[in-house]
Amino acid sequence: MSPKEIIKDFHNSNIIKDLDLVEKFYHKDCELHWNSTKYFRILKYNDILEYYKSISDSYVSLRNEISVILVEDNFVTVRHTVYARTIENQDEEIPLVHYITIWEIKDGKLFRGYQISQLADDDAIEANSFSEIKV
Repeated sequence: MSPKEIIKDFHNSNIIKDLDLVEKFYHKDCELHWNSTKYFRILKYNDILEYYKSISDSYVSLRNEISVILVEDNFVTVRHTVYARTIENQDEEIPLVHYITIWEIKDGKLFRGYQISQLADDDAIEANSFSEIKV
């Protein structure tokens, strides 16, 4: 699979309901450098697995909507929004977070990531006006 196909496959997966997908998509030596609106942290493979375990208890489903993909060699930059259905309100899908992540793909897996996230604001959700771009 190409780096772009790996990222698209990852974002279309249901990783919170199938934690075996962490092993499928993440390199054992991966590192995710994550800047959120509240903190900065570096997550390694086991941290990422624990993260998905913890959020799987709160959400019925998560859906990623990709608005931009930029590809150069083994690096993929993706802008996406995560939408969720909570256990408390399974009938309504709500936008949770906007992300921009730069991934280095190694051995067909997510290896090194640099991510910025911001909580979603219902009023600021824009239509998917961007298209995929290959550099």
